[in-house]
Amino acid sequence: MDKLAAKIRPVIQLTKGQPVSDGAGVRMTRMIGTPQLRTLDPFLMLDFFFSDAASDYQAGFPNHPHRGFETVTYMLAGRMRHKDNHGHEGVIESGGIQWMTAGRGVIHSEMPEQADGLMKGFQLWVNLPARLKMTEPAYFEFSGDALPVEMRDGATVKILAGKTSLGTTSPVANTHVGARYFDINLALGATFREPVPGENAAAIVLFEGAATIAGRELTNPSVAVLGEGDTVQVTAGTGGARFLFLSGRPLYEPVAWAGPFVMNNDIQLRQAFADYQAGRF
Repeated sequence: MDKLAAKIRPVIQLTKGQPVSDGAGVRMTRMIGTPQLRTLDPFLMLDFFFSDAASDYQAGFPNHPHRGFETVTYMLAGRMRHKDNHGHEGVIESGGIQWMTAGRGVIHSEMPEQADGLMKGFQLWVNLPARLKMTEPAYFEFSGDALPVEMRDGATVKILAGKTSLGTTSPVANTHVGARYFDINLALGATFREPVPGENAAAIVLFEGAATIAGRELTNPSVAVLGEGDTVQVTAGTGGARFLFLSGRPLYEPVAWAGPFVMNNDIQLRQAFADYQAGRF
């Protein structure tokens, strides 16, 4: 793409993270899914957990159900064990990712595999299109070593899902919404630049340092929802910056959401609760 012809996406909404407690009392910061930013189609929710106090995370997330969407857990520090009623079990460690398609129904737990120390990472909820709400559950798990890293001028780009404009591709490549999910570390004053199709939703989630996007200054933790254009451009502040880049095709479908179930209408929601209570997950 001709850099001179590129239209830089502006910041159309800037929100701060909101402290919340979820699971059995895990403290975290909700970045998407707050009163200020309910959803960002196709992304439903994004939580940032970051604490070296075991009391903030030790209770974890005991058995709970999901239907109708996908969860993506990305660990920056610490270890989390996943176990579900379909026979799947594994540990997500520092730098690793798990992409779980709940589909028609999963009951799972996510519990810390450590008694102390730093626990840091993100969980993202990605909506499923109506035609796949009742698909069979599926999993992709990759260690940090299996996720490619792209080195640019002043930038380290870890590709968690999707493909960069330079061709570096995550093993989680064929998502249902064309998701691109990168972890980007920018040196002082460096700039990250990436073409993004105009029809795709796009956001920057800043969690370390400070940055500027199209004249808007960001401090952490914050979410910058980006408007129309064809290129994302982020410049780090004097202390550098670390952020997530999120992009995906909007579904433009109705969302009926109650707790752990995300469907398209109230009838489907009631059926989800009935199926769970009847043991059909």
